[in-house]
Amino acid sequence: MSVTAPSRAFSQAEQSLVDRAAAALMRSAAGNSERQNALSMLKQEGLPSRRTEAWHYTDLRNLLGRVGSAGTGAPAGDADILAPLLPNGHVVEIGAATDVNPLAGVTVQQVDKLPEWKTALNHLDREFDTIRLLSVAFGAKATKIDVAAGETPGGSIELRAEPSASGSHTYAICDVGDEAKAVFVERLSATSAGSLATSVADLKIGDGAEVLWIVDQEKGAGETHLSQFNVTLGKDAKLLLFVLNAGGGLVRSEVHAITEGEGAEIRIRGVNLLKEGQHVDVTTTLNHLVPNTTATETFRNVVTGGQGVFQGMIRVSQDAQKTDAKMACNSLLLSDDGGFSAKPELEIFADDVQCGHGATAGEIDADHLFYLMSRGIPERQARALLVRAFVDEVVEEIDDEPVVEALEARIDRWLEAHG
Repeated sequence: MSVTAPSRAFSQAEQSLVDRAAAALMRSAAGNSERQNALSMLKQEGLPSRRTEAWHYTDLRNLLGRVGSAGTGAPAGDADILAPLLPNGHVVEIGAATDVNPLAGVTVQQVDKLPEWKTALNHLDREFDTIRLLSVAFGAKATKIDVAAGETPGGSIELRAEPSASGSHTYAICDVGDEAKAVFVERLSATSAGSLATSVADLKIGDGAEVLWIVDQEKGAGETHLSQFNVTLGKDAKLLLFVLNAGGGLVRSEVHAITEGEGAEIRIRGVNLLKEGQHVDVTTTLNHLVPNTTATETFRNVVTGGQGVFQGMIRVSQDAQKTDAKMACNSLLLSDDGGFSAKPELEIFADDVQCGHGATAGEIDADHLFYLMSRGIPERQARALLVRAFVDEVVEEIDDEPVVEALEARIDRWLEAHG
């Protein structure tokens, strides 16, 4: 790809972003050609706008620097932010030099590798991948985590960025061997207002292996966070991905899944909690390449303000007969000051499949509210019970009591403050 001068004037936020990336490159060790190439492309193309279909509802060029309010530090009430989310959790700081392997059967090592950005994982993006481009331009630090075949580690593996006031950029490369079982927690905690963070995670699940991957995103109100989770599944592999977005000013969470083996099963569940000043975008692509695979995807959104986005694509190749894939996006609108845009899509080239999608949006059912209040429950408490029931339906599908309790505690804290 040739690099030429930008064809348009950058916005103040775009120019500031480019300057920060250039300054970060100058501070790093010289001679990193990949970072220099990514920075050159960023200088040429800038950020995507709504003219780029993959970013149509999240105009990054114009939203950057305009979403979120000032605020620093961890979210209110999060005194235990340094404690692992789950019991027996073992923290791995992505990019940090370490010779310690936290669990039996698990190997952790720092690696000198950057995400591949020259091919877009979302076919609606530009000719390159936006999030990976930014990750490389800012010099993402990488860690490789391997779970040996047949192993079931005795605790969760919690992935965190090294603490940084200016924002972090991480790349996690995870490989779960055949017939292994593992739990990963991707912890995205608040740092400081005005920071930009990127996180890219590549996960390979071997034949017959099972993975529970939890994303706990509670960035601060003035922060921008762009994340990407990419997974390939082998024969009879199983993935349960749970995404909780309960913070951040400008947030984009991408999920790209590919089934490479027959019998693979993907389950994606998520809860987006939005308040005033936020813009939260969840964009997913589920790519079925082989026969006899299944996928279900459900997101529940609670909107008290701000703007939410869900873009979900199920793609079934011609060879992927007997695919069974469904997605749903359900939004509960608790205020006229918030909104949610849903764009579920199917792209099917096989003729023997069961695929479907749907999206709903509405308010709290007045009859249900009246029923609870008629039994002596105060209105605020009755509303909270109905909202909690709305999101608990997807949380409790995890079928792991410690995980459910931890996530419900996070959600309850948010509802007490904003619900």
